[in-house]
Amino acid sequence: MLTTPAFILGQVTPGVTSSSQLENPIGFIEAAAQAVPGMDGATSAPISIVLMLTVLTLAPAILILCTSFTRFVVVLGLLRQAIGTQGLPPSQVVVGLSLFLTFVAMSPTLEAMWSGGIQPYLDAPIDERNSFEAWEGVKQPLRQFMIAQIRGAENESSVGMILNFQGFDADAQLEMEWKDVGMVSLIPAFVLSELKIAFLIAFRIYLPFLVIDMVVSSLLISMGMMMLPPVFISLPFKLLLFVVADGWALVAGSLLESVVRVGSG
Repeated sequence: MLTTPAFILGQVTPGVTSSSQLENPIGFIEAAAQAVPGMDGATSAPISIVLMLTVLTLAPAILILCTSFTRFVVVLGLLRQAIGTQGLPPSQVVVGLSLFLTFVAMSPTLEAMWSGGIQPYLDAPIDERNSFEAWEGVKQPLRQFMIAQIRGAENESSVGMILNFQGFDADAQLEMEWKDVGMVSLIPAFVLSELKIAFLIAFRIYLPFLVIDMVVSSLLISMGMMMLPPVFISLPFKLLLFVVADGWALVAGSLLESVVRVGSG
């Protein structure tokens, strides 16, 4: 089996402060607590507040990069552009809908992350808390989710591209397993996979509206009404088509169905 650097694999030795421990945010905060006089290495109330603020600061990046939020918001944004309604629905509505669709699609993963890592860490006494076990309990369900999406879409090439840039040749990659791919390599590969899926879905949604625009434009030209913007005529027809087909429900349902359930892909 290939010997991979600990930072790439995401392996962190409990009780040891090293550069590889930067991948473990809980361990990083506890290491900072050990450097504070009077803390005795325990995560006290002030350090817990710092931990909470750190998680809240990183939450947007985690939400965007490690979940299906990227897929949902890209598709809904391109759908709004395809309809041609300019800023309607507002960006707040698009982002909010994408957010709650993400919660629905990832509820099993989020529950596994909470019950497997966060809750045991919070329930344990302060002097018995193990940041390594907590991080592993949080990381593993998230890794399984991202791997399931990459494999379900057959986008393993994105992982190979990242590993190739990191110095792993084709022979070395053949000997590697998914457990050998660390979060540093997995997250960008997952984001690339999600973007590819999102644009493929958006392309299929865009085609019917493009056909309507082309038909309306051809009719206006044939009638000699070249000065009339086609969007003024095509927009009502696109809205009618979208409402009659119950487009929002169809798009939301298709997006949820496109997410591979962990264990089924």
